[in-house]
Amino acid sequence: MARGRPKQKPVRQEDLDGFHYFRAIGPLLEALRGHKDVPNRTLHYDQYVSLLLFYFFNPVLTSLRGIQQASLLPKVQKKLGIAKTSLGSLSEAARVFDPEPLAEIIQELADKAPNVVKVDELDKLGKALTAVDGSILQALPKMAWALWCDEQHRAAKLHLQFEVLKGVPARADLTAGQASERAVLRNSLEAGRLYVIDRGYVEYGLFQAILDVGSSFVARVGANAVTEVVEERTLTEADRAAGVLSDRLVRVGCEANRGKLQDPVRIVEVRLPADPTRPGSQGPASKDVTLRLVTDQLDLPAEIIALCYRLRWTVELFFRWFKCILGCQHLLSTTKRGVTIQVYAALIASLLVSLWTGRKPTKRTFELLCFYFQGWASEEDLVAHLGSLKFWEDTAQNA
Repeated sequence: MARGRPKQKPVRQEDLDGFHYFRAIGPLLEALRGHKDVPNRTLHYDQYVSLLLFYFFNPVLTSLRGIQQASLLPKVQKKLGIAKTSLGSLSEAARVFDPEPLAEIIQELADKAPNVVKVDELDKLGKALTAVDGSILQALPKMAWALWCDEQHRAAKLHLQFEVLKGVPARADLTAGQASERAVLRNSLEAGRLYVIDRGYVEYGLFQAILDVGSSFVARVGANAVTEVVEERTLTEADRAAGVLSDRLVRVGCEANRGKLQDPVRIVEVRLPADPTRPGSQGPASKDVTLRLVTDQLDLPAEIIALCYRLRWTVELFFRWFKCILGCQHLLSTTKRGVTIQVYAALIASLLVSLWTGRKPTKRTFELLCFYFQGWASEEDLVAHLGSLKFWEDTAQNA
């Protein structure tokens, strides 16, 4: 017999419960009402996004058809303020509506999010510590816009700016899989950020562009980067304890590239000890690793420069949460607009978890929220869980 995806069971109203937290979503999405509306449209933009958010918090919904079935239930209609809709209307919404208003909502929610990483030295940075990276989302071969390897291997790429201390996404851009990460970052730079970037973003012209908009950078460069030492800086005991090997003021680039970064910068070399639990490009890190970090920050202690780069890994952890826990690997649309709307809605869902709980989203918290929405956990259970998180957080800080 041919094998395929098992037939989805009908969505029942008793499988969907716990709408309390969705009451605050309506006002958040009010700005979307009226967007691209026509007299005969029955599914408005705010309603479509509400259904997407409901999809992310209800694992019983696994497809666009599941969302459509949920829209037929009277309780869902009442709580989300929607009317029953059709697969055709859902498909049309993914093609018609503009994703950009959702980007503004992401920024608004990110601004409201509290700091969840408590490091006194980082609170004094004066700029938002922002890790930047990209991640591939597998696409279908028929998605011609999602250029990647070849005709049979299509993909979209999510370019994310992630606020490390808040533990939330601040900005996202979606492109075809083969798009340049450096070009996307250059076009989305903002003032007041300390960008933490890996070797894939190394371009001295990009570093200068970051400085020109009023931001800063900490970037990893290769061992073959051409440098001219201007000053050898003295290391403190705290620097050595953090694994810092050297701290130099340098000019970077060969003769052809020398003018692209106008002023001298620092090169901080840091040794990371072998750690079998730390992932690496060749598997577990069974050997010491030396990082060369370049930054325009001349006054920050070298140990803090090293710490900023180590915290870049939080964006990788977020990608794992985004794909594996939140479930944004399954794409509900084949159009670029539709995929972008879905990705933005997923980021809004993640931001809502952070705002509802006051903490970084975790698998356990997300599971309990899903249990709550399905009626398996009460609001008291959810409050008790959040209280236990605070207890363990405070215990860790006092240890």
